[in-house]
Amino acid sequence: MGFVPAYLKLRAETFEESAERLERVLADCTLCPRQCHVKRNAGEQGYCRTRPLPFVSSWGPHRGEERPLVGTGGSGTIFFSNCNLGCLYCQNYTISHLGEGAEISHERLADVMLSLQEAGCHNINLVTPTHQVPGIIRSVKIASDKGLSLPLVYNCGGYESHTTIALLDGIIDIYMPDFKYADAAAAGRYSDAADYPERAREAIREMYRQVGDLVMDERGIATRGLLVRHLVLPEGLAGTEEVVEFIAAEISPNTYLNIMDQYHPCDRAREHPSLNRRIGVREYEDAVACARRAGMTRIDGVTI
Repeated sequence: MGFVPAYLKLRAETFEESAERLERVLADCTLCPRQCHVKRNAGEQGYCRTRPLPFVSSWGPHRGEERPLVGTGGSGTIFFSNCNLGCLYCQNYTISHLGEGAEISHERLADVMLSLQEAGCHNINLVTPTHQVPGIIRSVKIASDKGLSLPLVYNCGGYESHTTIALLDGIIDIYMPDFKYADAAAAGRYSDAADYPERAREAIREMYRQVGDLVMDERGIATRGLLVRHLVLPEGLAGTEEVVEFIAAEISPNTYLNIMDQYHPCDRAREHPSLNRRIGVREYEDAVACARRAGMTRIDGVTI
C-alpha cells in the first residue's frame, strides 16, 4: 500500500470535531502564545490582524525549499498573509507585515490545494499558518473529501501554542518550524516575542511526539516527520549553539536540520547595527560545526 496522509486515516467525525474545536477558539482567540483574547469570529483583530477566513498572498510549486520537499515536482506552497511574530528583518515583510493578499473562502482554498496536487507537487506546504489554523483545517477537510491525498507541511515560525499544536495531532504529516532564538532578550528585541525560546521548545517537543524523525520514500521525498530550520544571524544573535544542543539532546540527533545562510538586512533591520549586514562564510561554517559537535546527523546540504 502506498503513502496515505494522516488526515485521511482519521474518522470523519474526529476530523470534523478537530475543525470545530479550532474554530471555537476564534471566539476568544488563544491560537498562539500572544493570547489576544479577541473575538475574531465577530470581526475583532488581534496581533495578527487577521479575520476568520483564510487570508492568502500567493500559491504555486516552489523549487527553493529543502530537497526532501521539492523532489521533481516542487513543493506546493501556499503563502498565508500576516504573522504572529514581529521580526525586524523579515524577508517576506510585504506579506507578513504589510498584509499583501486577499481573503478567500474555505472552498476556494480547498480548490487551491487540489490544483497544486494536479500540478504534480509532492506536498501542500502551509507557509505561516499559525494564526490561520482553523480556516486551513476546514479547507483541508473540504479538499480531502474531493480527493486531496498529499502530505501536509506545517511551515511555521516556531512561535506556537502547545495547545493548538496538540489539536493538530493526526492531521499534519510534516512539521517544519523555525527555531529562531535561544535567548529571550534577542527574541524580544528582534521579533517582539521574549517568550519565543520557551514556546518554541514546547512546540517542537509536541511536534516530534506526533510525527518523529523525518521519513522519506524511495525517491527521497519526505512523507512524515519533523524538519527544523535555523537561520544564522550576525554576531551570534540566534544562539545557534544552544539551539542545536537542545535539538540533539531533547528532540533527536537524527532530526533533519536546515542551517540557513541566507540572512540579509530587510525591512527594519538596517536600523540595528548588529543586523545591518549579511553573515560571513566563517559564521555559517561555525554554525554547522556547532551542529556537528552536538551530534546532529542530518544537516541539509552537508555531508556528515
